[in-house]
Amino acid sequence: MTRRRLISTAALGSAVQAQDTAWQNPVRVSLKAGKPVVAATITVPSADVAAQAARLGFDLLWIEMEHSAITLESARNMILATRGLPAVPFIRVPYNEIWLAKRALDIGALGVIFPFTTTPEKAKAAVEACKYPPYGKRGSGPGLATLRWPAPEGYADFIDRNVMVVCIIEEKEAVDRIDEIAAVPGIDVLFIGTNDLSHSYGFRGRQDEPAVQNAIREIVAAAKKNNIPVGRPGNAANIPGLIKEGFSFFQAGSELALYADGARPVLDVLGKKAAGSKDRPLY
Repeated sequence: MTRRRLISTAALGSAVQAQDTAWQNPVRVSLKAGKPVVAATITVPSADVAAQAARLGFDLLWIEMEHSAITLESARNMILATRGLPAVPFIRVPYNEIWLAKRALDIGALGVIFPFTTTPEKAKAAVEACKYPPYGKRGSGPGLATLRWPAPEGYADFIDRNVMVVCIIEEKEAVDRIDEIAAVPGIDVLFIGTNDLSHSYGFRGRQDEPAVQNAIREIVAAAKKNNIPVGRPGNAANIPGLIKEGFSFFQAGSELALYADGARPVLDVLGKKAAGSKDRPLY
């Protein structure tokens, strides 16, 4: 009896130790530790660009499938190209639908970013789309994801433990129901789509309007109340101030924007400048 108890205790200890030493999503680890994370936004269907971004120091790749020409096949190749590199792949799907999340996860995404999460029902659907039963409604057929993440524990247990659900709040209706949305279990990040939010309030990109700023504060407060990290787009100039306001998940500019930023000093030295809208015919 004593020997059996000792064996059981040893087995339990080994299981706990294995769980403690298992690989964990570094984005979640950083956020839980109170450290900010930043995403490289990828909008061009290029495995080379994705791989380069994944090694630069970004915490994650924001593979943009809502506002770009990136196809599922291109995204798959980009995810394969980042294997062994530090940044982990997240995909923003075009819409909050279970089949879109399923396909993103099946090609190896470790996080799904859901646009227009306007109601608690949509937030719940987003969480369920990313989890296998009994925790969610994701169908089984991961394919390539099992090769991208060859976990000893098996893919289903690995991904349910590591997948991250990012819900974007970008409409007035979502702000009106933000306390209900933030209370949905399983949301890992509430991300504020500041530009679309300003449009929803009728200000067409004017994010400094008091109504928009008040809405942003409401979202941050709801996230804080429910212990959910909150994010928004950020750059070198505003990130330090945003961290003080409670933000910890940042979307950096796209590779095209960063390319332009890098090219500008070289062109300035030579007295050259980019063509503006006034320099080109409208049609």
